[in-house]
Amino acid sequence: MTQQPTPPALASVFAPDGALRASINLGNPILAHRDPASGEPAGVSVDLAREFGRRLGVPVELVAFERAALSVDAVRAERADIGFFAADPARGEGLRFTAPYVLIEGSYLVPERATVTENDQVDREGTRISVGAGSAYDLFLTREIRHAEVVRMEGAPRALAALRAGEVEVAAGIRQLLEAEAAREAGVRVLPGRFMVIQQAMGVPAGRGAAAQELLTSFVEEMKADGFVADALRRHGVEGASVAPAREISVEAR
Repeated sequence: MTQQPTPPALASVFAPDGALRASINLGNPILAHRDPASGEPAGVSVDLAREFGRRLGVPVELVAFERAALSVDAVRAERADIGFFAADPARGEGLRFTAPYVLIEGSYLVPERATVTENDQVDREGTRISVGAGSAYDLFLTREIRHAEVVRMEGAPRALAALRAGEVEVAAGIRQLLEAEAAREAGVRVLPGRFMVIQQAMGVPAGRGAAAQELLTSFVEEMKADGFVADALRRHGVEGASVAPAREISVEAR
């Protein structure tokens, strides 16, 4: 696919101060983490940010956050120019999203001794589900859960600790993180399948306009089509995540 030049006016829309500020969510280690040697953010979303900045012809400044909600707020308030987070209707105000570039499964973690064996058994009276506050699965479960109680914690590690401490009956999260928690120490297990597909997209402040959204959307589609996203997933050793199909934008629940 041939790279189209970015109009200078649009480059200045994305980087009004001369540098592209990219909001990076370290709370999703599937797509971003701190490099053990340098301490700097690295990962799939960082690679995409640097490539987009290269195409705009501007330097990239990484603004890292430990939770998705903080990362979203930074873009919405224009303290960052682009961000990487799950597209969700509850995040629509003040933001413009691309279609997703990566799909990640949301799953449940339960105590080994629990009688629950299927995802559809979780939404019952008396069941407490811990989630990272403001995460994609928090937003989804807030809409979908009818009988169980959603208990919001400050980040995924706290949500997992709550399950092991017996404060909740179920923890929800990114499947790879839950599998790593189950492998770390006996006593918990991941339910089979998924309760949702988390659609990781790029976002821009709504005030930047439709043309900025269209340019960012075209960039994401090109990155999927030419193998950039797939290569980044392999390069960073990401397993269990898949490149999103072209132009998919609905939230899938299972």
